[in-house]
Amino acid sequence: MAQSNQKPKISLVVSDLSSSGSGRWGVGADRPFLLYQALKKLNYDVEIIGFVPHESSEEIPDSEIPTISINGYKYPKFFTSINTILKNISGDIIYAYKLKPSSFGIALIKKFKSRCPVILDIDDWELSWHGGEQWQYRPTLKQLARDILKPDGALRNPDHSLYLKWIEGLVSYADTVTTHNSFLQKRFGGVSLPNGKDISLFDPDRYDPEESRAKYGLSGYRILMFPGAPRPYKGLEDVLMALDHLNQPDLRLVIVGGSPYDDYDNQLIQQWEKWIVKLPKFPVSMMPEVVAAAHIIVVPQRDHPATQAQFPLKLTDGMAMAKPIISTFVGDIPEILGDTGYLVEPSSPEQIAAKIEWIFQHLEAANAQGMKARTRCMQYYSIDSMADILSSVIADLKVS
Repeated sequence: MAQSNQKPKISLVVSDLSSSGSGRWGVGADRPFLLYQALKKLNYDVEIIGFVPHESSEEIPDSEIPTISINGYKYPKFFTSINTILKNISGDIIYAYKLKPSSFGIALIKKFKSRCPVILDIDDWELSWHGGEQWQYRPTLKQLARDILKPDGALRNPDHSLYLKWIEGLVSYADTVTTHNSFLQKRFGGVSLPNGKDISLFDPDRYDPEESRAKYGLSGYRILMFPGAPRPYKGLEDVLMALDHLNQPDLRLVIVGGSPYDDYDNQLIQQWEKWIVKLPKFPVSMMPEVVAAAHIIVVPQRDHPATQAQFPLKLTDGMAMAKPIISTFVGDIPEILGDTGYLVEPSSPEQIAAKIEWIFQHLEAANAQGMKARTRCMQYYSIDSMADILSSVIADLKVS
């Protein structure tokens, strides 16, 4: 345990540290690494520790942010994984990232064994991926036996939907909860902790947009950029239909990184190849230069249970880099952007087309809006602002 004259050590426990989990955009981009950076600004000793699914994903690459990866097996071997991770957690405070058995569940076991306080960070409503309140598990006796006994049985997954539903009932055992949007805060309570951006790294004055476009093969195009993982509810089809409507040959939608989950981005390319440029995944240190190449950042979220519970990191990419942003009236997006973005109704290609056309006809005014967005990002959505909130959160904890 920490001595009285020094700050406690904090262990960030992450359910999935693989290249298709929290490491899908490389070290530094996803929320647990933002939490790490904010805590380091407060001069805490911080470790990130979590599972890498044994059967599939690769570990994230080494970086200046150290991580401890533990093999995550399915049940019953997952009990071995649990034992291993508990032995390796060395913090005086446990900060569990995600409301999952493989993170919050581990943190609670550690709390009951060592009496250390637990902070729970909720950045998604996990059940929203499985139907939300409507999801139910009602197997036949035969199906239950299959799900438990077969090697690929569903209930062998440590984060099966049934276990996700159960663990929602344990939120009150956390000493503090942090969330990043109003939907999650209303559902689970706790302290609002919006995603922050490293505004010294994401600084538009450090990059020349024309040079970036030349470097990434985008010269001569007017660039709409989506720096994230395409999924149906993220509304890229609406942007592509808008480009069909405009039918202007120098417009391009640039997708950065593609999907680590499935081949949805390839499905988009098959249908709309003439409008799409796909760039590879880049480390977070290179993303500002990539985003600099955009004329407009598009975050066209559709109205879906998952999007209601999200804070799209693509918003702060665009805000920090002073880009005009087209997004939708979904979740907290209007509050995040304030009066600095261009909002349309979800699933509205015609409205998106009109905004694209207006922005390029009034690019100077749109770029001025982008500068206002950067100012707003610096004020409310920086790593420094995250650190200020976390300072108060931790000060209220009782650490033995």
